[in-house]
Amino acid sequence: MALRVLGVDPGLTRCGVGVVDIAPDRGATLVHVSVIRTDPATPLEQRVLAIAEGVAALLDEHAPHVVALERVFAQNNVRTVMGTAQASGVVLSAAAARGLAVALHTPSEVKAAVTGHGGADKKQVSAMVQRILRLDAPPTPADAADALALAICHGWRRAAVAPAGVAGPDQLTPAQRAWRAAEKSAAAPRVEG
Repeated sequence: MALRVLGVDPGLTRCGVGVVDIAPDRGATLVHVSVIRTDPATPLEQRVLAIAEGVAALLDEHAPHVVALERVFAQNNVRTVMGTAQASGVVLSAAAARGLAVALHTPSEVKAAVTGHGGADKKQVSAMVQRILRLDAPPTPADAADALALAICHGWRRAAVAPAGVAGPDQLTPAQRAWRAAEKSAAAPRVEG
C-alpha cells in the first residue's frame, strides 16, 4: 500500500503544497501540487484564514496519511520567519484536527534526500523532483517543487529507516544512501578537543 504524504513549504505569501504517493519500493507518484497564495496587502488574519482553508480543503480532498512540513529555521529576515511560522502553525493545527502526524524536515534534509547533497540549489531540487515523479517539466514555482520534495523526503525517510529486511542498504537509491550516511555522521558523538 502506498503512503500518501502532503508536503508543505510554508509561507504567508506563497505556501507550496504537494501530495505524493510513495510505494513500498520507494516509487513516487504525483497526486496534486499547487501554491496557496495570499496578497500582502490583505489583513494578516485574512491571509492566515486563506491558508488554513486551502490546507484544510487539501487534507479533506486527498486524505494523506501524514504531513511533511519544512522546519522553521532562523534567518536574518524576521518578517520572513514570522510569516513562515504563522503558515506552519496553520498546517500543524489542520493536521492535528484530523488526527494526522506531522513530520518536520530541515531544508538540508530535504535536499539530501532528493539530490544526495544537502547543499543543492533550488534548480537541482526541482530537476530531481521532475525526474523522481516522471514529470514533463520541473514543477513551478519553487515553492511547489519544495513541497513535493518534502513529501518525497518523508516517504523515502520512512523507507530508509524501515526495519531490517524491509529496505536494506542495497535497495536504497544513491541519494538515500548518501542521506543515511549524512544522518549517521550527524548523530555520531563529537569529540571536544
